[in-house]
Amino acid sequence: MTPVTRSPSARPAAGADQTADAGRRKWLSGTARAVAGASLLSLVDPLVRAGAWAAGTDAPEKTEVKIGFIPLTDCASVVMASVLGIDKKHGVTITPSKEASWAAVRDKLMNGELDMAHVLYGLVYGVHLGVGGPKKDMAVLMNLNQNGQAITLSNKLLQAGARDGESLAKLMAADKREYTFAQTFPTGTHAMWLYYWLAAYGINPMKDAKVITVPPPQMVANMRVGNMDGFCVGEPWGARAIMDKIGYTAVTTQGIWQDHPEKVLGTSAEFVSRHPNTARAVTAAILEAGKWIDASPANRQKTAETIAAKSYVNTDASGIVDRMQGRYDDGLGKSWTDAHAMRFYADGAANFPYLSDGMWFLTQHKRWGLLKEHPDYLAVATQINRIELYKQAASAAGVALPASETRRSTLIDGVAWDGSNPAAYADGFKVKA
Repeated sequence: MTPVTRSPSARPAAGADQTADAGRRKWLSGTARAVAGASLLSLVDPLVRAGAWAAGTDAPEKTEVKIGFIPLTDCASVVMASVLGIDKKHGVTITPSKEASWAAVRDKLMNGELDMAHVLYGLVYGVHLGVGGPKKDMAVLMNLNQNGQAITLSNKLLQAGARDGESLAKLMAADKREYTFAQTFPTGTHAMWLYYWLAAYGINPMKDAKVITVPPPQMVANMRVGNMDGFCVGEPWGARAIMDKIGYTAVTTQGIWQDHPEKVLGTSAEFVSRHPNTARAVTAAILEAGKWIDASPANRQKTAETIAAKSYVNTDASGIVDRMQGRYDDGLGKSWTDAHAMRFYADGAANFPYLSDGMWFLTQHKRWGLLKEHPDYLAVATQINRIELYKQAASAAGVALPASETRRSTLIDGVAWDGSNPAAYADGFKVKA
């Protein structure tokens, strides 16, 4: 990869929205043929299709599927697939299972107590490579959403003059004390967003700060009692910190990487091997649920009201709905409508398990010393991200496919990522472990 000059204060270009619109048009143009193919495929007798999918039948091998989730807004498509009965349309019954922590999700996926899970992208990759726990072959069936996380800083930092990354770096350089930041799982998305953002301003999270792991629902309570200076977590807990007047949003994660991958539908490779039709059916059902959520503001409102219940996220719907609708308030007096808020479908663009997305997490695991050696980036991503199975599910759900299995993005520090040379990318950062 051609070296890119990095600037801690670099920001996405002013034309980012125009670029995103152009990319969207390219997506829709490139996938028109795929949608037509999906429509034609739906006319083929299921027993004919089954020859490509399974031996003799495409019926789900297991019809009762237990899917773990953490109380976060982005569990919505899993929940709504069940609540709306979309799962039964595809021959399965999804039972959402509320879990206490990502470590619990990991353990239950590994021992088979959960069939699948709403789970951190990097957790799946970490388990597959034996980073941070026992090793087990894993699978990513689809992306559940893009965007919609945030880094929250405490009011204590605000009073000391830190409002954003640049002023935080100045404060940490001038006032030498131990600064504590929380993420939700060592190999997960929130850890990687937190580390990347800090490093973009010259702060080394491994050397200049103390980083702790806290389950998402416990973030706000821990900040309230002074256990951390900042945290990165999924919604609604960033918004909750503002509502409770204990912190403010320093940056959204879409401000770090526009349209970044977030949670995935994860499972073990063993489950996919034994139940390929079930895996495909569940993926199709959740794709349709994501399409329904994104179809209208009314559907998003209904979703927020549904997942706010005690059995799911267990918070006021008012704490969920604004950011789900793209309405942001940073707690410092700035309000805006975010064009890249949490998306569950986005014409299929939010759901495709790009190989480059998976490889990106591996590059950051290597950057921060979680991986000691370079893995075979492409081989690992190809093994984990079940693209062929996803394509089959997308055909069943009438969802468009992209023209490529990789994509190009430019992150907050101005560095471009396209998956073409992951080892050079991982080694090229000035700030690293």
